[in-house]
Amino acid sequence: KEANRPLPNKGDHGLGNEKFKPVVPWPHVEGVEVDLESIRRKNKAKNELNHHRGGGDNKQQNIIQRQYLTFKPQTFVYRDPVLRPGVLGNFEPKEPEPHGVVGGPGEEAKPYVLGPDYKESIQASIKEFGFNMVASDMISLDRSVNDLRQEECKYWHYDDNLLTSSVVIVFHNEGWSTLMRTVHSVIKRTPRKYLAEIVLIDDFSNKAHLKERLDEYIKQWNGLVKVFRNERREGLIQARSIGAQKAKLGQVLVYLDAHCEVGINWYAPLLAPISKDRTTCTVPLIDVIDGNTYKIVPQGGGDEDGFARGAWDWSMLWKRVPLSKREKESRKTKTEPYRSPAMAGGLFAIERDFFFELGLYDPGLQIWGGENFEISYKIWQCGGKLLFVPCSRVGHIYRLQGWQGNPPPVYVGSSPTLKNYVRVVEVWWDEYKDYFYASRPETKALPYGDISELKKFREDHNCKSFKWFMEEIAYDITSYYPLPPKNVDWGEIRGFETAYCIDSMGHTNGGFVELGPCHRMGGNQLFRINEANQLMQYDQCLTKGPDGSKVMITHCNQNEYKDWQYFKNLHRFTHIPTGKCLDRSEVLHQVFISECDSSKATQKWEMNNILSV
Repeated sequence: KEANRPLPNKGDHGLGNEKFKPVVPWPHVEGVEVDLESIRRKNKAKNELNHHRGGGDNKQQNIIQRQYLTFKPQTFVYRDPVLRPGVLGNFEPKEPEPHGVVGGPGEEAKPYVLGPDYKESIQASIKEFGFNMVASDMISLDRSVNDLRQEECKYWHYDDNLLTSSVVIVFHNEGWSTLMRTVHSVIKRTPRKYLAEIVLIDDFSNKAHLKERLDEYIKQWNGLVKVFRNERREGLIQARSIGAQKAKLGQVLVYLDAHCEVGINWYAPLLAPISKDRTTCTVPLIDVIDGNTYKIVPQGGGDEDGFARGAWDWSMLWKRVPLSKREKESRKTKTEPYRSPAMAGGLFAIERDFFFELGLYDPGLQIWGGENFEISYKIWQCGGKLLFVPCSRVGHIYRLQGWQGNPPPVYVGSSPTLKNYVRVVEVWWDEYKDYFYASRPETKALPYGDISELKKFREDHNCKSFKWFMEEIAYDITSYYPLPPKNVDWGEIRGFETAYCIDSMGHTNGGFVELGPCHRMGGNQLFRINEANQLMQYDQCLTKGPDGSKVMITHCNQNEYKDWQYFKNLHRFTHIPTGKCLDRSEVLHQVFISECDSSKATQKWEMNNILSV
């Protein structure tokens, strides 16, 4: 049976242009000899006959294509959105939305500032939950919000026959009012006929208010809001995949973080592109809710309209780049959806069946980090589209400084985010993964688990190369984040035969590096020097500070701050522009440059590799 299956046409894979030839089955009958030559002639005649009947190259090409797995075809017939300037859109509210509490705190997303009496309780709530829960608890769960959309958004008309959604919200030890305001805002601003359910996934929280109180509270919605509880801490990534399995009623899955507020008429623009093409994934424009005052403002960066595309640097840090000229020119209107190479990860909509066909998230990704890139690459490289939707806006609270965080569970081990990054680049980046390892040399020896199933998925679905993706979709990223040069050396920079290392202390963009006890953990003590003579940590370079002596760390592009040479045998770093040497004071914990003196022990350094585990 296997022998009858056609072999892939080598010409189709760029290995020459031989004609496609089916394998001649090897006839095998016990105890009977077979005239192989007559069978060969018969098969040859049959092949030629097929060729004359139009079974030539095109047909053979189709046979090859059919060997790949394809996604289900589009069955839903849908009218395109229409812009009618001056005519209010069919999903727009006819009246201003009602206040949660008339004239109450935080209404219309105005800042709510508490006095000094609350200082201690505010700090305690920030430590526990990451936000000012004292202010949040005083603001109505149904508060009104400001409308940050472009004026043009109000005049789009959408097909009434939109797909229905299950809204999935994962939480772990979330504050009560920020979580519930997320739920209330979805119910308040989503047309009821499209909202199939809101599925809350409790990722092993241990706060009392998220147990019986939550179960009782959601009864008011008569089954519209459901809560499912994980029996162990799964982390955000796998909890989202669990959410996809639990959410069975909606045609589309809409993922929101547990501290969001959806904007006015957010739903129709977000769902419209998916109704049109089931392999499209959409992302709303994400606004910033201030975690102290709950004021909502547009996110910084982007172009003159605040529009940005999702991107990354080569150490896999999330970035935003302004909407490119090429994307602008491909659009007829200012506010229609535009292509983005990547999503931030927390907020997006995807057809449920399509998400399952994609295999959900890689089951080997743990807790948090990298999953936004994995799903973005998978969608684009395997034939889908990722669109940012300017007319759908959702506010998101970013954690404040002073939050104690949620430590990963013990079973996960160390460096889950770095391991996630390595899995993603090993599966999707092809030869570009070398640029990741140049930026993150400490990850080279990280065990990242079995990726054979993911590689097979790529092969089975005939997914495109990362080179294609970089040229066709993410073409603008290298102009903002150039491909990094190779490293000459990397690791901790330790004072020769001492216990002190250079430490960025987390400073960036103009802060000074310092000298601290070596901890062999990498992080703020991990540096690399590349062939372009840049001494770097992530996307920051070391250079001479404004006083001409102290060493500072600042953001750099590929052609900036080519300042350093490392002479390994001499244990010396030379600052090329001044001819001076890297020096230190262990008493003052300072790092600076001074006149080179081979007898000075403080100018001797060693660079020792540190591998993440």
